[in-house]
Amino acid sequence: MKFPNDTVHCRITSPLGEIVLAASAKGLSGAWFEGQRHQVAPQNWPLAPQHPVLTRAAAQLTEYFGGQRRAFDVPLDLSAGTPFQQAVWRALLTIATGTTRSYKQVSSEIGQPAAVRAVAGAVGRNPLSIIVPCHRVLGSDGTLTGYAGGLPRKRALLQLEGATFSTDDQQGLL
Repeated sequence: MKFPNDTVHCRITSPLGEIVLAASAKGLSGAWFEGQRHQVAPQNWPLAPQHPVLTRAAAQLTEYFGGQRRAFDVPLDLSAGTPFQQAVWRALLTIATGTTRSYKQVSSEIGQPAAVRAVAGAVGRNPLSIIVPCHRVLGSDGTLTGYAGGLPRKRALLQLEGATFSTDDQQGLL
């Protein structure tokens, strides 16, 4: 992934661990749990905790974790992804809070029903955890499948949202 040269970042604390937020002039471009797979290292980006997009995203995430927000309206910059990845991430934005989709359903929604594995790869590389709700994508049988931030976090996010999913262990982190 290639992020714009004007990318800045900050770190916030959440009930599920520290989150790194990144923004460009176009909008929020990253939200990763610390240590998440595929996280981009922000050390070359200036620290800018007062950046308006970052402060807005931080406030909205705090409201989300507090149960006071179900949807995000911070401007997004998805330009770090390929056109295919961007199409998948836009499809994820249509999954309402408290609902889920399978990878196969997302593949069909973007008009590529045979691209289930490629969709799974794009979901896994989503740079905007929680905001672009990749945690709402489940296996075709409704079970929890991979999540770059870890399955306990995926489980906790779905529980926070009241989503139904199938698993033998439904213990969350929240």
